[in-house]
Amino acid sequence: MDTKILLVEDEVSIRKFIKITLERENYEVYEAGSGEEGLAIAKDVTPNIVLLDVMLPGMDGFEVCKNLREMFPDLGIIMLTAKAEDYDKIMGLQNGSDDYMTKPFNPTELTLRLKSLERRLQRDNPSKRSNRYIEDAPFKIDTYGRKFFCDEKELELTPTEYEIIKLFLDNKGRALKREEILQSVWGEEFLGDSKIVDVNIRRLRSKIEIDAAHPKFIETVWGVGYRWQSQKD
Repeated sequence: MDTKILLVEDEVSIRKFIKITLERENYEVYEAGSGEEGLAIAKDVTPNIVLLDVMLPGMDGFEVCKNLREMFPDLGIIMLTAKAEDYDKIMGLQNGSDDYMTKPFNPTELTLRLKSLERRLQRDNPSKRSNRYIEDAPFKIDTYGRKFFCDEKELELTPTEYEIIKLFLDNKGRALKREEILQSVWGEEFLGDSKIVDVNIRRLRSKIEIDAAHPKFIETVWGVGYRWQSQKD
């Protein structure tokens, strides 16, 4: 079955250009010109990935992103912004997006970003893993269901957050460079910068740490990256 992509973009010319690009790659594309229309279509078709413009009439892309993430925790979301400022990128990530692209962008780059996100959404085939669970109390990952638990209570993670936490639990106690995390989660062909790692780490800490300003689990290794510190050590 083709991957279903919902494109939420109010500029008709840009929307048509992106749609043609995606259909050439055999994606099934749905279009919306506003955030409200995008949310209504998402409820009807349950897309796999949403390409979401930041500057929309009425409800802006950040609010749409937040709503989509609440509706579909496993949805892939890429924000599209005409601005290169870090603020827009960080706001999008904090509201639940998996990636961002600054317009204008190369169609090839868009395709690479989509394929990278698709791989993240499709990882952890149960037939390829002998151990269903990865545990480090109070946390547990169910790799079959792609679910994450703290004290047996499920925590909602984005697909990107799930991949990061799984990478940490697979490498307990090991200092991981930002570049390693970037390549493992986003893929070697990712064309963005490593700041996307830091923003996702901050978002993860806000979900799993008692005090995100003084993290116990995801430690910063200055000049290197991050390390998962097991509390059993």
